Amino acid sequence: MAVRVSTDTFEAEVKNGGKAVIADFYSDSCVPCKRLSPVLAEIEEEQGDRVKLVKININFDGALAEKYGVMSVPTLIFFKDGEEISRLNGAVKKSEIVSEIDKI
Repeated sequence: MAVRVSTDTFEAEVKNGGKAVIADFYSDSCVPCKRLSPVLAEIEEEQGDRVKLVKININFDGALAEKYGVMSVPTLIFFKDGEEISRLNGAVKKSEIVSEIDKI
């Protein structure tokens, strides 16, 4: 299950454990974000042993969006050991997300 993180909990959640982390920067009013959410849940269910999903609502945690240069939503940022590895912007396909996970 995706973990909703805030500015206060982001560092601990992203650097915790040896798994890769997908940070989903989203907004409740974003239609592409709503369409991407079940795809991410499916990926997390299938690949939960390899990847952890965290969700950041940019309306409440704009400081995190600013820190990571998120200019539009949805934006997926892939982290490994707390460092950004790659990112995807927009309503991307499941295969594109899985491909990024495989690269990590």
